[in-house]
Amino acid sequence: MTRSQFIGGQLVSGGSTQSIDVFDPATGQPIGEVNAASSDDIDVAVAAAAQAFERGEWQERNIHDRANTLWQFAERIAQHAPELAELEVRDNGMPLELAKAMIESGVSAVRYYAGMATKLHGLATDLSGPGREIHAYTRPEPVGVVASITPWNAPFATLLAKIAPALAAGCSIVCKPAEQTPLTATRLGALLQEWKLFPEGQINIVNGLGTVAGAALAVHPHVDKITFTGSTAVGRKLIEASAGNLKRLTLELGGKSPLFICADADLNKAIPTAAFAIFMNSGQVCIAGSRLYVQRGIYDQVVEGVARAGAAMRLGHGLDPQTQMGPLVSDQQMRRVLSYVESGISEGAELIGSGGRRCGDEGYFVSPAVFANRDGADLRIVREEIFGPVLVAMPFDDVDEIPLLANATDYGLGAGVFTENVSTAHRVAKRIRSGNVWINCYSVLDNTMPFGGVKQSGWGRESGAEGLSAFLETKSVYTML
Repeated sequence: MTRSQFIGGQLVSGGSTQSIDVFDPATGQPIGEVNAASSDDIDVAVAAAAQAFERGEWQERNIHDRANTLWQFAERIAQHAPELAELEVRDNGMPLELAKAMIESGVSAVRYYAGMATKLHGLATDLSGPGREIHAYTRPEPVGVVASITPWNAPFATLLAKIAPALAAGCSIVCKPAEQTPLTATRLGALLQEWKLFPEGQINIVNGLGTVAGAALAVHPHVDKITFTGSTAVGRKLIEASAGNLKRLTLELGGKSPLFICADADLNKAIPTAAFAIFMNSGQVCIAGSRLYVQRGIYDQVVEGVARAGAAMRLGHGLDPQTQMGPLVSDQQMRRVLSYVESGISEGAELIGSGGRRCGDEGYFVSPAVFANRDGADLRIVREEIFGPVLVAMPFDDVDEIPLLANATDYGLGAGVFTENVSTAHRVAKRIRSGNVWINCYSVLDNTMPFGGVKQSGWGRESGAEGLSAFLETKSVYTML
């Protein structure tokens, strides 16, 4: 078993003798194993991060030097992009082209925050009055030791998207990748040891179970902030666990995002986009457009079109260049998704297409499932996040219904509207309670734009300037002259 914990600038095995098996989801076969960190290992990693922060070598570097180092970090990752993309495919199952795009997204995040490292500015004010001269100013300062807990659906891109702003702000970080997909994070640890770009302990990577390593990070008294991407259920547990030392939290959680197609929409764009919104990465996307609402006059045409697009998708191993949709990440996730398909059928929704397991008994493949819920019944597949290639389509009559239907959920991460009426588009975008709204497109993201949700889809924002501010505290300084 390889040394898979990167702590204090070195690859180590840690004190635990337990390991985590890693499976190729396209075959169901084991392809490796990594050390499973214990709570004691977490203590060591947090101590390394805390010592790095207290030494202050990173945050005391010239801001241009810090920016240059982050830029070098991005460029070196880019040089290893082919290798990392293949690891991502073997670990997660996604098609290779999608893996390449996600690696590039992570690299772009590091480049963006390399630039932002030089844009940390305070404010100054003159508080002088009769008989006194007071100069006051603010200082943006790093929050301290950060714990990053990342998901299995976009492992490497999410990891980099959390490391980059933390380091740009001057924080040190302990990263715990999802136990299902540890390979790219483990490889990054080996590369970091080789590159020696950052002070020892500035970045630490620990593989382990969420119930052990993740839980230990959540309650650790020397962790100042948690940045988490994952399920709403785990997000609630992190809120409770963080109460001990009032950790700062950024939570990017679940979603049940609606996509509306109005009668005046360009269906040549809307139909393939609706299919992309739910079937990309096998539906394992927090902003997946899993609730499709279609204006009644074009309902049958749109639903049949999306179902045909799903049925035509080629399922297979992500390294096969002809593959359009890979497997689900694990046997557990496959069984969860199949249970929702069964639930939709038993509750009376009409399944268009197969929506079952494919490719025999090998791998964790589930074919795209499109349900027609013509009467708009309140089904489980309408209410609950499935995180798989399962779409439920419902009709609506008037555009004034859109905000009401969109907001009829505990979530608020994404929403899409297809219409040629600019007034309609902006009017409903204003009234939809969601962190992201797409008009005549879906799932367009950029590192310059904040990303996050409302209601039970999370706290705070990632990406953009807001994503950097989440790792900063503001200090006020008063000087009597």
